[in-house]
Amino acid sequence: MVSRRSFLKAAGAATAALAIDHVASPAKAFAATAQKIAGASDRLNVAFIGIGHRGNENINAIRGSRVNLNVVALCDVNMGAPHTQQVMGYYPDAKRYRDFRKMFDELHGQIDAVVVSTPDFSHFPIAMRAIKEGIHVYCEKPLCRTFLENQLLIDAVKAHPGVVTQMGNQGHSGENYFQFKAWQEAGIIKDVTAVTAHMNSGRRWHVLNPAIHKFPDADPMPETMDWDVWQMHTLHHDYSKWFDEGNWRCWYDFGMGALGDWGAHIMDTVHEFLDLGLPYEVELPFVDGHNDYFFPMASTIRFKFPRRGDMPACTVTWYDGLKNIPELPAGYGESEVGDVPTVAGGQLKREKLNPGKEIYTNDLIFKGATHSAPLHIVPEELEKQMIAEHKLPEVPASPSNHYENFFNACLGKEKARSRFEISAVLCQVMNLGVIAQRLGHGFKFDRATREVIGDPFASALLVGPAPRKGWEDYYKL
Repeated sequence: MVSRRSFLKAAGAATAALAIDHVASPAKAFAATAQKIAGASDRLNVAFIGIGHRGNENINAIRGSRVNLNVVALCDVNMGAPHTQQVMGYYPDAKRYRDFRKMFDELHGQIDAVVVSTPDFSHFPIAMRAIKEGIHVYCEKPLCRTFLENQLLIDAVKAHPGVVTQMGNQGHSGENYFQFKAWQEAGIIKDVTAVTAHMNSGRRWHVLNPAIHKFPDADPMPETMDWDVWQMHTLHHDYSKWFDEGNWRCWYDFGMGALGDWGAHIMDTVHEFLDLGLPYEVELPFVDGHNDYFFPMASTIRFKFPRRGDMPACTVTWYDGLKNIPELPAGYGESEVGDVPTVAGGQLKREKLNPGKEIYTNDLIFKGATHSAPLHIVPEELEKQMIAEHKLPEVPASPSNHYENFFNACLGKEKARSRFEISAVLCQVMNLGVIAQRLGHGFKFDRATREVIGDPFASALLVGPAPRKGWEDYYKL
């Protein structure tokens, strides 16, 4: 286990050597890339990084979309494993790599866009490398495991304005996105003072014992696995099945827990359209099963946001854990599942309270499921009355799904809806929530200096430990 003292020392070194280096390099490759795309007859050369499990799902969704892609490369640290075979069969002529660095080196100037579907912690170096080379990036959510890494991606996009970016919270191109925008513009959603958001289904770590005092023992490594590349810039760990195959989501060293996994799908429109930005305080009124290694069995996290222009101060409260269910408003009605296509390869199980949110204003209460599921007014009778009285505006249909929106943005036809300058700030809010979970208590946050007030260890967690040797340049703009 990393002690507070050693973590502070490592994070301090990382801050001094890496985080302060904000000298932007010129976008050397973008001009050539943009010129190439302009003459490519709406065809993009694309590389997929991470092609198993979630990557497979993304690729299957993209294959069913109205996009004209030339898949030039497939990259996965476990290339050849059973869960990568299907995608390899789709694109037998695409070049194959286990190390994204080698792929970028060998195909320099030949890739227009990448789709990144690797574990949370590994998004940052891949996305940063692509942006620096002028390559458009679609990256799964949450973007980065630390507050600093998200900030560096924001800064990188500013330094390379020609690069199109998109985070993979697919509902941001669905009905909820356009409905929220239309209802807010019409004054239906206004004066929001409180939001509850929740994900109460079972998680992978619920079978683990919070009393553990070490990481898992080493397991035999799959022959096709490049474990060194899998770990990328993170602190070294021996291979374990409890890190691989999606189990990385359990651990603070690799994942973002239930909040990072689902918050980007549930809180995205609330965060963007209410212009919440960063909170001034994060509270942890409830936590069950707190430990130093993996996420708690249940937690309630309260984010406090100040007044923004003519919008009142707002509190967003997150609930996770099987029994940690928020109090629901009178007349709530049925809890909807939403439109989640797959969850870990299967349909989302209907629960007593499904993943979603409740939005409280001075005049109305709204409820919504996850992803692109629309909002409804509580109680149902009031919504029916407002519909009958023509008080609810018409919601325009989405012109493109989330993948199409990204590729169309690469071609200059649309604007990406979940650009890193938008989505990375939402991810920073979730970074702060994870820090509270890891600490076991809340804290006050200075929105101007972006530091935790009065807690050096918590501020060090904003940065995280210094990267492994050889990965330092990814933290330099």
